[in-house]
Amino acid sequence: MKCLNCGQENKATLKLCRKCGRDLTLPPVWFPDWKWHLRTLSWIYIGTTIFFFAASWLFHKLPPPYDQRRIPAEMTPWLNPHKVPAP
Repeated sequence: MKCLNCGQENKATLKLCRKCGRDLTLPPVWFPDWKWHLRTLSWIYIGTTIFFFAASWLFHKLPPPYDQRRIPAEMTPWLNPHKVPAP
């Protein structure tokens, strides 16, 4: 078990730290509850959504041909095998 005060590695059965003497039986100071998890996940979701739309908007601002979303059919003839290319 690692001491939270000094970082000394101690045996799991010890009640006091060997280096600084801190009580190792005390629980951690902070436990995140479900509200904290909900708030954190909400911020992550909102941030990811904003990033997606911002990146999409920026990609639309690129000059041609980088702004194209559709690939012309003549560039991918294998996607339409029933069509015969013109000679």
